[in-house]
Amino acid sequence: MPGFLAWWWGELRELLPARWQAFFGGGNVWCLLHHHDGQWSVRRSGRPATSAPWSDALDAPDQQALLNAAVADVDRQDLRLALCLPQEAVLRRRLLLPEAARENLRQIGTFEMDRQTPFRVDQVYYDLRELPGPAPAGRIAAELVVATRTAVDAKLGHLRNAGIAIDAVDLCDGDTRLGVNLLPPEMASAHRDPRRRLNLVLAVAALVLLVLCLGQYLHNRQEALAAMQAQVDDMRADAQKIGQLRKQLEDSTGASGFLAKRKTDSVAVVDVLEDLTARIPDDTWLERFTVDSAGRVGIQGQSGKAASLIDVLQGSKLLTGANFQGVIQRDPATNKERFFMDAQLRKPATGKPAANSSTGGAP
Repeated sequence: MPGFLAWWWGELRELLPARWQAFFGGGNVWCLLHHHDGQWSVRRSGRPATSAPWSDALDAPDQQALLNAAVADVDRQDLRLALCLPQEAVLRRRLLLPEAARENLRQIGTFEMDRQTPFRVDQVYYDLRELPGPAPAGRIAAELVVATRTAVDAKLGHLRNAGIAIDAVDLCDGDTRLGVNLLPPEMASAHRDPRRRLNLVLAVAALVLLVLCLGQYLHNRQEALAAMQAQVDDMRADAQKIGQLRKQLEDSTGASGFLAKRKTDSVAVVDVLEDLTARIPDDTWLERFTVDSAGRVGIQGQSGKAASLIDVLQGSKLLTGANFQGVIQRDPATNKERFFMDAQLRKPATGKPAANSSTGGAP
């Protein structure tokens, strides 16, 4: 996301006039120092035009004056100087590393130095950067950039003698810098940002205003909530009275119709036993008979031919869904088949016409 936002803001900034681009640019402005054949030159990163060269044999004040004139259009608070090395002065190696190494690339470079280069760590300046583009799953592509200390120290010493402090040692990638910093962190120049205090004050002021606005909003909401709570309390008292009256009415109606509904919706266990007694053959007896509150019937017993009991119970008007549970096994003591069945009580038919009590008529 930060990379996308930076790209998006850069694209929008490019649509502005050149004068406005400098105003809305903000952030660090990198200027690249080049040294060739005893001559120094400087240019802004991303722009091909370079300043007029000056000799490294000049006095320190003269070199500082020429450098300041070359970067006069850059705000001193945003100015960053990078010493650009020629491509032939550095050694570059592409590496494939685990994703976990992303947070410690410079430390990984220390470990890879002996394997990837003929130098020791104390002989070079180096940096390791992550490369854009696809990489194998679980890996990242990185590039190790190495320059010998002997090639860099001479230039660093000359700049130090001239009173010119630099922020990075890099190499050019076209008109811009590659994006590495071979300079160790302890050798980089420190910058004090005078805008930081102002930005901190503005941030604190914005935070205080935000807290005050939130406090006012919560106060208004609490007052509105208190008014609504009073109305709800009045309506709750009325609703409780109505609820009590409704409950009394329901209790009275439910008590009067409970027994009648229970009798209508249930089947007497005695009727079920009578129906089973009339249907099962004489070589069958029951050892266990259960009926639960959901109307599920459990039948356990022994029979000379247990498989025929399914057909026997299919014609029952009180039971339905008869089925064996488990495996039918033969009891060695009685030489009969032990079974366990379950079934469901049929619900009584509603609106059943009353039986005719008259017995008259032809037989």
